[in-house]
Amino acid sequence: MAEPDQDNVDLDRPNAVRMYDYYLGGTGNWAMDRVLGDKVLAEVPFAPLIARANLEFLERVLRYCVRNGIDQFLDVGSGGPTVGTVHRIADALEPRSRCVYVDREQVAVAHGQLLLEREGDPERHAIVRADQRDPDAVWQAAMGAGVLDRTRPIALIFCAALHFIPNAEPAGEMLARYRARLPAGSYLVISHATFDDLDVPAEYAASIRAAFELYEKSGTPAFSRRHDEIVSFFGDFEMVEPGVVWLPQWRLDEAPSPVTQNFVANPSMSIGWCGVGRKRG
Repeated sequence: MAEPDQDNVDLDRPNAVRMYDYYLGGTGNWAMDRVLGDKVLAEVPFAPLIARANLEFLERVLRYCVRNGIDQFLDVGSGGPTVGTVHRIADALEPRSRCVYVDREQVAVAHGQLLLEREGDPERHAIVRADQRDPDAVWQAAMGAGVLDRTRPIALIFCAALHFIPNAEPAGEMLARYRARLPAGSYLVISHATFDDLDVPAEYAASIRAAFELYEKSGTPAFSRRHDEIVSFFGDFEMVEPGVVWLPQWRLDEAPSPVTQNFVANPSMSIGWCGVGRKRG
């Protein structure tokens, strides 16, 4: 895969990561993100609940990882860390935890650097700029930050990030390259939005598709993938039970998930597949 042009970042259109921050009530978003975000909310009024359910999945995953001895986290496609950030959650669970964020947008990285300077520990937290589609660049930048120990297990996190990779691109090959770099005992964490496989009323399904179409007007259009495609991203990693499931179905016993409870009766309304796999050692 050719190296992406990281300077060719669209700063004149809304950005999906900043819109996600808006739905969560964060401060890392701009007026144009809120304008398009409001159009999405007109189609899917409880988009903030979907975003929060995704965040609660991340919180449960971090608790699971720390409980199983993981204290290093690599959050790829993170945007600028604002609401529900990995380093804050992980630090509350394990004060010695380490975290590196990776994003391709220069403004998000600059904003993240300012935030981490104010509240972070430079020996344990960092944000670097690289494109998630280029595992070599991500790995080089992340390890170059001097925060993570590449010889010990790492939790590699793609939380609501992979659905911004076009279906025409070899996402499976990209994930294989990431998996190959992880030390034994590491975890791969994925959540991915979809409008496929939904068991929902036709009107709701149409609203979700309309929301995906609105994202095409942003600088970061979103792409749906089916369950079997998400499963394939884990390769031969050992899946943590219950495997690749809807957001409300992943280990609700790990941590309180009050918003996620809204989707338990019909899990596919969360429109998010998720799963965690472990590299055998």
